[in-house]
Amino acid sequence: MDMLRLFNGAMDYIEQNLEGRIDYDQLARLVCSSQFQFARMFSFLAGVPLSEYIRRRRMTLAAFELQNSEVKVIDLALKYGYESPEAFTRAFVSVHGMPPSAARTEGVHLKAYPQISFQITIQGVTKMDYRIVEREAFTVYGIERIFDMTGDRNLIEIPRFWKECYDNGEVDKLGETSGMVCGVGDSGRCPVGGLCSYESDKLKAPYFPYMLFVEKTEKSNSDGYTEVVVPASTWAVFRSEEYTDGDGSVTAACQNLYKRIYGEWFPTASYTLISGYELEIYYWSKTGKTYMEVWLRVQPK
Repeated sequence: MDMLRLFNGAMDYIEQNLEGRIDYDQLARLVCSSQFQFARMFSFLAGVPLSEYIRRRRMTLAAFELQNSEVKVIDLALKYGYESPEAFTRAFVSVHGMPPSAARTEGVHLKAYPQISFQITIQGVTKMDYRIVEREAFTVYGIERIFDMTGDRNLIEIPRFWKECYDNGEVDKLGETSGMVCGVGDSGRCPVGGLCSYESDKLKAPYFPYMLFVEKTEKSNSDGYTEVVVPASTWAVFRSEEYTDGDGSVTAACQNLYKRIYGEWFPTASYTLISGYELEIYYWSKTGKTYMEVWLRVQPK
């Protein structure tokens, strides 16, 4: 329940600051999270990027003002945090499908997006597999790339990153450096996984690092790769449904799992999320299909 209360408090903060500047650092602090983690959770829970939600709310209020006053577009632009009438007009068109000047036409159809409120919804009896694991600090290494979470671009670009590295042989090359043997069965772990949102002093939201990684062992050869130390943590580990590798269903399985974690597990769990160092680990099952585990750092409430 605490998570829902914090998220609804964040929605109230957004409402109070639609006119002017929204402090994204403050917004993240309200939910005890990082900017990246909050935007990520919001996107999975609400089904829309945080930036798009804010744009829709502002343009909803702007449309009401245009229809009920003689306010100038340039004044509305400044009021809702846009640097120019042109930028405001582009945002207005993206939401309403028409320029602000047309909003005053009698009988015109405009869109209204209400404030989001988060609450628990009873979904049925679909089970959710998870376990709590304690792990000491460990080192990973791999191929790093920087992504932009604006407009949920990362949800498209990260799968492309994986495909690119599969196609050019970098995934196989990285896996070979680990010394792990890939197999099929309950222990058939793919040596290469994904590491998301680890600490980086060089980056600020909306940018974040993502790494195709393997764990470093005595058998590993990490020469030429970026290394990251993952701190000792308590982890909540979630398993996805099985899917057929190579047909694009991994993306749907991953995003559906995250949505259930944030929307169903955390609101009622006795743990809270610790931002950073999200792990995605992949396995082959005895059925010949694939499944993934998501590892998130947590602490007891």
